Amino acid sequence: MIHTPAARQGPIETDAVIVGAGPVGLFQVFQLGLLEINAHVIDSLPHPGGQCAELYPDKPIYDIPALPLCTGRELTDRLLKQIEPFGATFHLGQEVTEVRKLEDGRFHVMTSSGLRFLTRTIFIAAGVGAFQPKQLRIEGLDKFLGRQFFYSADSAGDVTGKHIVIYGGGDAALECAINLLGASNTTVDAHAGKPASVVLIHRRDVFQAEPALVATLKALCDARAMQFTVGQITGYEESGGILTGVEVTVPDGTLRRVPLDMLLVFLGLSPKLGPIADWGLALERKQLTVDTETFSTSMPGIFAVGDINTYPGKKKLILCGFHECVLAAFGAAPLVFPDKKIQLQYTTTSPRLHKLLLESVHLHNQ
Repeated sequence: MIHTPAARQGPIETDAVIVGAGPVGLFQVFQLGLLEINAHVIDSLPHPGGQCAELYPDKPIYDIPALPLCTGRELTDRLLKQIEPFGATFHLGQEVTEVRKLEDGRFHVMTSSGLRFLTRTIFIAAGVGAFQPKQLRIEGLDKFLGRQFFYSADSAGDVTGKHIVIYGGGDAALECAINLLGASNTTVDAHAGKPASVVLIHRRDVFQAEPALVATLKALCDARAMQFTVGQITGYEESGGILTGVEVTVPDGTLRRVPLDMLLVFLGLSPKLGPIADWGLALERKQLTVDTETFSTSMPGIFAVGDINTYPGKKKLILCGFHECVLAAFGAAPLVFPDKKIQLQYTTTSPRLHKLLLESVHLHNQ
């Protein structure tokens, strides 16, 4: 279960803020929870899982201990189940834009949606950086961004009665088309009604998407519920400041005009270090340098785990990130509980941890 916050005006006070909800960020929640450190998790993606969920949700992973084989999606689901006892709060679809250390030793953290936090510690588990949509680079088209041109179905608003063009050939593009036509049991948005038409454009007739999505798409096209065009968007048309269509170069080199009211583009995601580069932390080749005893960055109280960090002998493996989470949690505990002696306890034998885990599971299942 993912806990999302209720609306509030003042800053959220917490022990820890975790930047990144990939596998390493999720496991950091667990390790902090064992030490009774409460955490809030922030991620630029609209769902947990990071690279695993976004780039290879259905590809096999073979090197997770005790799991001979699992997919990125399965690993994410298992980690979310594991951290349920600790009730972490997730703030998805937003970036951390500001980090500022206060005189009392805490950090002021702000996100792109205006959320504010007062936290004793920060854990950067941002992988290779925040994922941003790959841009459709056609000169002048960006002036329609946020009005008729979108990189997310969630931000597009009401599509009722509109002519929609979707550009892309991955899971996100196909899911968007299928959901807009009401052909899926799950929805990516809350549109009031169906569009007048949906046209999917992709540079070739082979998709990088789940077979079930491809089969549903083909069935919709066969039923003439939507159209599919092979080609690349190379231009656009406008009238009176309104985007009226796109120009598509088809495989034989000719141009085809496709009229539209709204353009949704899904060309994949690319990672960017983003605002982290401006937080005053020591960097080496766009990665954060850390002390391998506690995985602290150059600023005490801020830790870095997973692919975002670098140190001699660093290996970019999920299981190595899991190891880093343990040491980072113990490095943070004296900052959160300065008057408490921190001891290593085992989940196998510790009555305190059994009580903590079992009571938390019971509480969150009520």
